[in-house]
Amino acid sequence: MGQKINPLGFRLGTTQSHDSLWFAQATNYSENLQEDKKIRDCIKNYIQKNIKISSGVEGIASIKIQKKIDLIQVIIYMGFPKLLIEGKPGRIEELKMNIKKKLNCVNRKLNIAITRIANPYRHPNILAEFIAGQLRNRVSFRKAMKKAIELTEQAGTKGVQVQIAGRIDGKEIARVEWIREGRVPLQTIRAKIDYCSYTVRTIYGVLGIKVWIFVNKE
Repeated sequence: MGQKINPLGFRLGTTQSHDSLWFAQATNYSENLQEDKKIRDCIKNYIQKNIKISSGVEGIASIKIQKKIDLIQVIIYMGFPKLLIEGKPGRIEELKMNIKKKLNCVNRKLNIAITRIANPYRHPNILAEFIAGQLRNRVSFRKAMKKAIELTEQAGTKGVQVQIAGRIDGKEIARVEWIREGRVPLQTIRAKIDYCSYTVRTIYGVLGIKVWIFVNKE
C-alpha cells in the first residue's frame, strides 16, 4: 500500500525549514520541546478566547520560535493581525504575561512579534480553520470544501487538495471525502507543498481536516 509521510518533514532541508530554532544538550532537549508546545498552545488558546471573528478563522498561519540563552523570540505569522493589534490595547503584553506564567521563565526575556502575511488563504492552517468554522455552522461539507478551494485559487496557488474524515454530516458510518484542484505532486521533493492537519469538534463527533497546498516549484 502507499506509505503516507508528512509532506513537511519529507521536505526538511530542501524547500521546508524548521519552525523552531534552538540548540539543546540531550538532557534538556525534551524540556525545550515541551516549552515550544506550551508557547504555541498558549498563543492559540489566547486568540481563541479573546478574538471572535465571524467566519471562525483565528488566522494564525504559523508560529516560529527562536531561542538564545537569555531570550525567547516568538514570531506569529497572521493572516488578519488587526484582530490582535487593534481592539483592546495591551493585548500583546497580556499574552506575554500569560506565556511567562506558563513557562516560569524568570531570567529570560520574551519577545513577541506579529507579521502579516499577504495572502492568508495560501496557508493551509487558515484554510483548515475556515472549513472547520463552516462545518461547525452545519454547512454541507461539499459546499465548504468547494468554497475553500475557490479561496485558495484566488490567492494564486498551483494546486490544492482538501480531505475531511469522520462522521460527515452526522452519518453513522465514518468515511473519508476528498477533493483536489490543480496539481499536488507529493512525490516531488522540490515542489514546495504546505500541509496541515486540523481537528474540529462538531456536535456529532470529531472530524479531521487535512489540507495540502502546492505553492510553487523551487
